[in-house]
Amino acid sequence: MAGSWLPRRLFLQGVAAAFMFAFASLYTQIPGLYGPDGILPARRTLRPQGKGRWQQLWETPTLLWEAPRLGLDTAQGLELLSLLATLLALGALLLRPLRHRLVYLLLWAAYLSACQVGQVFLYFQWDSLLLETGFLAVLVAPLRQPPHRKQAPQGWQAGASPHEGLPFWLVRWLLFRLMFASGVVKLTSRCPAWWGLTALTYHYETQCLPTPAAWLAHHLPVWLHKLSVVATFVIEIAVPPLFFAPIRRLRLAAFYSQVLLQVLIIITGNYNFFNLLTLVLTTSLLDDQHLATEPGHGRHKKMPTSWPKALLAALSLLLELAIYGLLAFGTVHYFDLEVDWQQRTVHSRTTFTYHQFSQWLKMVTLPTIWLGVASLTWELLTALWRWTQVQGWLWKLCAAVQLSFFSTATVALFMISLVPYSYMEPGTHGRLWTGAHHLFGAVEHLQLANSYGLFRRMTGLGGRPEVVLEGSYDGHHWTEIEFMYKPGNVSRPPPVVAPHQPRLDWQMWFAALGPHTHSPWFTSLVLRLLQGQEPVIRLIQSQVDRYPFHKQPPTYIRAQRYKYWFSQPGEQGRWWRRQWVEEFFPPVSLGDPTLEMLLRQFGLQDKSVSRARSSSSTVAQALHWVRTQLSHLEAPPLLWGLLVAVGAVRVVQALLAPWSLQSPPIKGGKHRPAPKKDSRATCAQATPALDSCNSRSRTPWQEK
Repeated sequence: MAGSWLPRRLFLQGVAAAFMFAFASLYTQIPGLYGPDGILPARRTLRPQGKGRWQQLWETPTLLWEAPRLGLDTAQGLELLSLLATLLALGALLLRPLRHRLVYLLLWAAYLSACQVGQVFLYFQWDSLLLETGFLAVLVAPLRQPPHRKQAPQGWQAGASPHEGLPFWLVRWLLFRLMFASGVVKLTSRCPAWWGLTALTYHYETQCLPTPAAWLAHHLPVWLHKLSVVATFVIEIAVPPLFFAPIRRLRLAAFYSQVLLQVLIIITGNYNFFNLLTLVLTTSLLDDQHLATEPGHGRHKKMPTSWPKALLAALSLLLELAIYGLLAFGTVHYFDLEVDWQQRTVHSRTTFTYHQFSQWLKMVTLPTIWLGVASLTWELLTALWRWTQVQGWLWKLCAAVQLSFFSTATVALFMISLVPYSYMEPGTHGRLWTGAHHLFGAVEHLQLANSYGLFRRMTGLGGRPEVVLEGSYDGHHWTEIEFMYKPGNVSRPPPVVAPHQPRLDWQMWFAALGPHTHSPWFTSLVLRLLQGQEPVIRLIQSQVDRYPFHKQPPTYIRAQRYKYWFSQPGEQGRWWRRQWVEEFFPPVSLGDPTLEMLLRQFGLQDKSVSRARSSSSTVAQALHWVRTQLSHLEAPPLLWGLLVAVGAVRVVQALLAPWSLQSPPIKGGKHRPAPKKDSRATCAQATPALDSCNSRSRTPWQEK
């Protein structure tokens, strides 16, 4: 991690962007999801139990406990928190001084606060991933920004603290856990689609929110789908150990393979900020030399002159070629790849059994942990060696304190992460050190480390299940209630909504996989629609006049389950085909015994009343005004507008950067050339352990 100044900078900007999109997307949905008349009112989740203030905060760590002090209820406090966090993340994305450790701590605390009251709508794996990544950003971010440099500093001697690479190593370890576990669970789940290499023949049409490109991908040849599954297994299982390879080119090859996978997912599916966040994690595989901005900088590598260096370079090249060859051989052998030149196809199948894979997993899980231990040990020793090079006893003492703190924090977080990582292999999980389990249990509610396993099983093998809501005034003539994003009208093309996540649409996808009793919130949704609650209606149609019952709430509501398939090429004006399967939710009306029974069963009867002061406080009125100004905007264009604005500002910053970096003019209007060795370099050489040293250094023209 020695040359990671530019990657760390990219990482911090990427985390800020992910937080910005997450908070902005959530803000648009708070009234309908968590308001007093929302599907799952947030005020139910925070009810004082007579405990002390600090004990209450530790057991349920959320800043929303303080909302009543501002005259706000819990939902309004969540709105305020989301707005402020969006602005703070935007500032961190655009302004270097705001990429500060305290800023990322506030962003992490704000999102953790939201997750405490988010209930089922904030229970996604990417929410946990954002929390874990955000906490790592707290450790990676500097306490004090160094002076602006066009290029990365050349090694630790240019002012980098000895400990700086340690927290960033945890980002690489998190990327490894995410990808390796996501690949393993596809096979440990015994899903026939993954084992038969046919998962992608279903995935594009059965994923929650496909894009128009998913329709095109779905109609690719079956052999190409199967080959893509093989590539997915290679990228997610075989490649991640290369994240810790000592050979730089292997790490870069691993980086580009991960980027390729994430970009293809972005093109074919709406997965909000998840793929962006995964791309942000891949920055830990890069180095300053690869990201050099000056033409030719770092590209022309000098040939080694001494024979030991030449021998080492040759051995590294041979090892690299051997690893590529081993990957190719293993892929061909274990998936029986065979090229059919006549039909111009590639045949593939799995040649190993579930038992063989389980034995292999038992054999490699513990070694992957030891691989992480070895890599972390190397980083610790490297940091210790850098500390020995610090000049001056005072600076050395300060550097020792910093190194001790960050080394302890890095080792502790690594140990905590081993517990959720080993969930995929119970035998290894049981053999972990007891202290790691105790440490994980003590901080589990803070979500500092989580288990991951994306796309564990392929759903909808016999057709994509979809729940369609219907309303009626007389109980005989029914009108479908169409959502903005999820499939409904067979003639409407799939939308592009990323990085926004319509959380109700996502939960509707999960609800369709089982009976409605497995999704208690659905009963509350039906109740709110019967009541005609506008905040909930806006989750379905942001433009209320497009909602079929905007003039008067329906008397009856029911839900039907359909199966959807992508249309075939040549079917004009249709993107989907569908077939009715069964009734999902019986017809009910307000006061219906069935509806009342379900509300009591799920504890959804809201007997509390909102406080009168909530609408009269100054902060609440300001929040209402902001909400009114933004209510006419749909969430995807709002987030795209933020993205365009960020891009425009960055372009202006890039155009102005050359002017800001020029030396001030001296007499005669000429610019003084930069000295080869100025006081900043002297300060960095003498005190590389402190970020503040560079901020105090002055160039000769500044001192003059």
